[in-house]
Amino acid sequence: MRFLPALVMLLAIVASCGPGAVPIRESTRAFTASDYGGIYDRWTRTADEFDFGHLAEVLHVTATFESWEFRWAYVVRYAADHSLTTDERTRTLEQSLADARDRHRFLVTVGVPIFREGDLTSTYSDVRVILVDPGGRQTTPVEISRIGRPSTDQRIYFPQINRQRHTFRIAFPTIGEDGAPTIPDDAHEITLRFAGALGTVDLRWNLDQSAPTSSTP
Repeated sequence: MRFLPALVMLLAIVASCGPGAVPIRESTRAFTASDYGGIYDRWTRTADEFDFGHLAEVLHVTATFESWEFRWAYVVRYAADHSLTTDERTRTLEQSLADARDRHRFLVTVGVPIFREGDLTSTYSDVRVILVDPGGRQTTPVEISRIGRPSTDQRIYFPQINRQRHTFRIAFPTIGEDGAPTIPDDAHEITLRFAGALGTVDLRWNLDQSAPTSSTP
């Protein structure tokens, strides 16, 4: 037990040392199919809420923010894997980027000790999901869809998916009911929060609001 304070401190330090800032602004990207893995890692966060009394994991959450940049890399990888023509790839990309202007989407996996309590769409779960901006403004989802049987594509492109976890697509509006962006133009971070009786897990993306250098895809 004398090591417990040191362990708690170590976990706190690890939790505070997140990845670097990710580019959030719209811009033309130049990716190859092999870039997808790195982009996936850049936009994926994972965290745990611990019961320190028993040092047992009680809530495990992983989320991939399907941002503008992520969608671009995803379509390039998908098009290569499925032998899409240039026109098909262009149409797919345009549709995905148009949706990105309307919805902030996340692919989320959740694991808890009692499996049914991890279903965010079920009455057995009390976990509330919200998007929180740096000022504390909260936005609730407009969609939470459970993926009961992930496809082969989903399992390959989102390797956090496994049989021990529930899988969801969660969407938030890009513009709130008050007419303001849910991710402000000057936001330096955004937090996807899971809160309930089991604890609270915050997944945080540090944002780089500078415009990336554009290049021809």
